Amino acid sequence: MIVAGILTPIEDVLTEVLIWLHDSAGLTWAWSIVALVVVVRLLLVPLAIKQIHSMQSLQLHAPEMKAIQQRYKSDRQKQSEELMKFYRENKINPYASCLPIVLQIPIFIALFFVLRDFDDEIYPRFPESTLEWLNLVDITDDTSAGWGPLLLVVYVVSQLTSTWLMSTSMQSNAQRYMLMALPVFFIPFILSFPAGLMIYWLTTNLWTTGQGIVTRRLMPRRTPPPKKSSRTPPKEPVGETADGEPGEATAARPAKTAGSGAPSRSGPRRVKKKRGGRPRR
Repeated sequence: MIVAGILTPIEDVLTEVLIWLHDSAGLTWAWSIVALVVVVRLLLVPLAIKQIHSMQSLQLHAPEMKAIQQRYKSDRQKQSEELMKFYRENKINPYASCLPIVLQIPIFIALFFVLRDFDDEIYPRFPESTLEWLNLVDITDDTSAGWGPLLLVVYVVSQLTSTWLMSTSMQSNAQRYMLMALPVFFIPFILSFPAGLMIYWLTTNLWTTGQGIVTRRLMPRRTPPPKKSSRTPPKEPVGETADGEPGEATAARPAKTAGSGAPSRSGPRRVKKKRGGRPRR
């Protein structure tokens, strides 16, 4: 299988880490998988911090990005160009929120192959070890066996919670609901996964949820950019008087008449006199 061949180095590393955690640290195989999650997530902490900063930036600049989308809604190419330009000017990486998940996918798939052949390649070397976790599931059995469906329910709840926390920066509710529907959509496939793989993904989802809650409380929020209001009147330029002294340009300008556009004269209106008659008003 091509994918298995590509992921062979990762499989070898995971196998050695699991054996070390079981043999040297004295953990059971199931708890070694949990410890593996902790090791992987600790290595991804710098990316997680960048992820949170990127999400905060997207939230702060969401109105401006929405305005760009509305301005170029008839031209998708121009809209994409302007958005990318906006990202560069404001140092926003729209893909940073996906990096921790993307980097875990190869580990997830490689662990699937490790657990698939666990009974034949690893377990015979440690015959006295146990494969059970909390007396609920065997890590090499399918998730559909025993108490595996209970793990599946906890997985779906944790996945929905972590997805909700990670998708708060999305401008479209449709995108958020689509991401939240994915765990439910994958349930028929997950039932055939080894229970140890479900333990891994359940643990990493719980880590993501806790990390999101903690970082939102500890990390300072970024200051939003100043907003300009269309109701704020523009400042009038300061003009000069006849003597060269600064004065109010608006007050000094003569008002225009309604019809001709010529400036009106200040002072009392003069009355022209008719020759040899009464004055005409």
